Parts: sequence; structure tokens; C-alpha cells
Amino acid sequence: MQSHEIEKYILKTFKNVHLLDTWGEKSFFINPAGQFKRGTYFSTLKGQDGDNDKASFLNRNGVFRWNMGVSQATYLSLFQTLPKRPKKGECIAGHYDFQELDRILPHPVYGWMGWICVLNPSPKTFELCQYLLNDAYNKAVETTLKKISKIAS
Repeated sequence: MQSHEIEKYILKTFKNVHLLDTWGEKSFFINPAGQFKRGTYFSTLKGQDGDNDKASFLNRNGVFRWNMGVSQATYLSLFQTLPKRPKKGECIAGHYDFQELDRILPHPVYGWMGWICVLNPSPKTFELCQYLLNDAYNKAVETTLKKISKIAS
């Protein structure tokens, strides 16, 4: 799978999705009726290392990381526990090879928030990621609806 194929899938599949393309990362968020500055993020495609995020060594030729903010239940079904928040510039604790391709892992920095990732997913892994992405999208919708109800009350 290529990152542009995943981008196309996300934009075609889900409603109210907006794309922000900055700092070597494509961020997907929902923002029905443009009620918020950005909305609620549920997925990103990252193609280069950042100052505080170098664990995946994304500066390798052709390597990208697909990130998804799944529900806590889904995260725990995959990894059993939420890690503690790492210090700035560090990764979450655990025995993970964040440079491994085609393996679903906790996000090296945001795993503590329930984010997961995969580097260069194969078509087979993409099939599983479709379920995970749906979970992330539904979580973002739920979060957004809570925000909207707070504004309305």
C-alpha cells in the first residue's frame, strides 16, 4: 500500500473529513459544519521524522507511518495496557521495534493516548486497519458530538 492510496480511501469512505497537510504529515479530522478550528483528529499519515518523534526512522526512502486514534477498548484488546506518557523527545515504554514495517504497534509517542500505528502496511494488514480506522473514526465522531452538545447547552 502507498500512503496516497490510504489517503484516498479515508477521504472517500468517511463523512465530514478534512485534511490538513503540514510538516510532512497528513492529518485527517472531522469537523461537521466547520464548528471548530480543526475538529477531532482520528488518523494521520506521517512521512518524515519530527523533532520529538524519530523512533520510526521515517527518513528512510519510501517509509511512512499510518497512525490512528482508536478507542481504549480496541487499544487494550491489541496491547493489554496503556503505557505511561513518555517524557518530551522519548518513546513510550515497551519492547517494540518502532522501525518494523507492516506491524501494528502502539504509536511511539502517543500510545498513552490510545493511538496505534503501522509502517507501510501490506494489503493484508490494510484489511485489518480498515476495522481499526473505523473504530478511530467512530471515537472521533463521539468526541465531536460531546463537544457540540457542550456548546449547545
